Amino acid sequence: MYRTVATPTTRGESPSSSGDSVVTLDQVPRWSDAEHRSSLQYENDPSFSNSYFPDPLTSSPGGEGSSNGMVSRFPVDHDINSKIYLWRGNPWNLEVDAVVNSTNENLDEAHSSPGLHVAAGPGLAEECATLGGCRTGMAKVTNAYDLPARRVIHTVGPKYAIKYHTAAENALSHCYRSCLELLIENGLKSIAMGCIYTEAKNYPREPAAHVAIRTVRRFLEKQKDKINAVVFCTTTSSDTEIYKRLLPLYFPRDKLEEEVAISKLPADVGDENGETIIDERKIRIKPLPKKFVPKPPQAPVDLPVSDVGLTRRNSSHLDSYLDPAFMSLIKDPDERRKEQWEKTAQAQSGWNCAKLLGFGDLGGPPLSSAEEYSLHSRYLSKANSLNLSEIAEMKIVYRGGVDSEGRPVMVVVGAHFLLRCLDLERFVLHVVKEFEPLIQKPYTIVYLHSAASLQMQPDLGWMRRVQQILGRKHQRNLHAIYVLHPTFHLKASIFALQLFVDNVVWKKVVYVDRLLQLFRYVPREQLTIPDFVFQHDLEVNGGKGLIVDPRTKYVYHRP
Repeated sequence: MYRTVATPTTRGESPSSSGDSVVTLDQVPRWSDAEHRSSLQYENDPSFSNSYFPDPLTSSPGGEGSSNGMVSRFPVDHDINSKIYLWRGNPWNLEVDAVVNSTNENLDEAHSSPGLHVAAGPGLAEECATLGGCRTGMAKVTNAYDLPARRVIHTVGPKYAIKYHTAAENALSHCYRSCLELLIENGLKSIAMGCIYTEAKNYPREPAAHVAIRTVRRFLEKQKDKINAVVFCTTTSSDTEIYKRLLPLYFPRDKLEEEVAISKLPADVGDENGETIIDERKIRIKPLPKKFVPKPPQAPVDLPVSDVGLTRRNSSHLDSYLDPAFMSLIKDPDERRKEQWEKTAQAQSGWNCAKLLGFGDLGGPPLSSAEEYSLHSRYLSKANSLNLSEIAEMKIVYRGGVDSEGRPVMVVVGAHFLLRCLDLERFVLHVVKEFEPLIQKPYTIVYLHSAASLQMQPDLGWMRRVQQILGRKHQRNLHAIYVLHPTFHLKASIFALQLFVDNVVWKKVVYVDRLLQLFRYVPREQLTIPDFVFQHDLEVNGGKGLIVDPRTKYVYHRP
């Protein structure tokens, strides 16, 4: 598919891609090898005629560009400069170890760098579909397939908003750093990086270029022995112009460029990793106030030299200044694990009545509020990163309208819960994802138990686990659970839940024997009810005094 270019480019030029030609690093000039300002000839190159961008290197050393005795934050480093390249064209035409693909969190082909999947072939999209997505600011690696490169590193750039520009800058910086870290982890040496920021996400071009270049510079300062080449790839003349103006600021090639860069660099060039510094978020450690504690006179004790390092300083006087709540947060991890094991062992050693009665394992220690929050956050994060459409299509749990008092309703259909062919872990993730918008405020659950007794149901231990994952906000904001067509076994199970699991949530259960009775709490037009529920209602209640509209499924009193 690709052919190698035989004619090398001349010095000082920014080479461009030509069709499907393969370009080796030897044909791309190094930044350190390119001639200085006179060779760039911005004013003579029609592709760089945009006068909006001033040239930072046109100032004289004695004028604005004077360093005034300031120390450069990016001094000349010829070793690092020799690893930097600037290429005008698509990165996947370069014969390097890895190329970077700017994509979205689902790694979709439609949102990837234009032309990458066409050049790589269908195998790239198939492998991307198996990765389970990628979070903003992170990166994942795949094979390169038909590309001349060995690997493709996929990363997700952030959306930009002026109000949250600092978060966007740090996320973009993390994109570039994650790509370089993956490069080293996979034993690769050279990488071609396009503009990860995209106009579709409203990221300004020049501020993003500052973040990209300074992040690479800071990373190479620490890992330059493990990377041979970093190629900045641009596809537009404006991006090329921006990089030509900014590269001398962060990769000065001589003392003159270093001095000029001192006055031209932004005030905030990030920390040692290139990330934006936020003074308000810095950790400030102040010494504890001194407290005089009279000590009884003690005779000096001469310790052996071998025991001096084993003596511990008495820190009892510090405890009076520390909040016990804060101390509980910084408890030793080993102590926390030990306490957790002891609680679990104590719960399991007791007589588990629920398990003997066939309700499942309801043992185990209760979770603290912090543990429940952490558990819920992990499940919600995982649920948002997965495609759970096959669970949603089963219509076990879905949103309804609102009840008679305006509270949102979640509908649960027991007969659709096919335990034999259902992945319970993925179903829990779907439940967490669906319930998350509702549990933030008061809401109602409608459980349709019609014909559900014919299906196998999970035990109460599993129900307890789901309740722990949903957390205390679910417990607090749940108004009621309306159970339609309850059976004796279901009522016994709910009584066990009240007894062994949670007396607060399961006390909110309201048993409803007829559809007409349910419609008093939740209007008919606010519910999407399966057809078999109407049929079951007629069979159970005999249809006395009722009539069902076959088109709209409304249930009325027979006149």
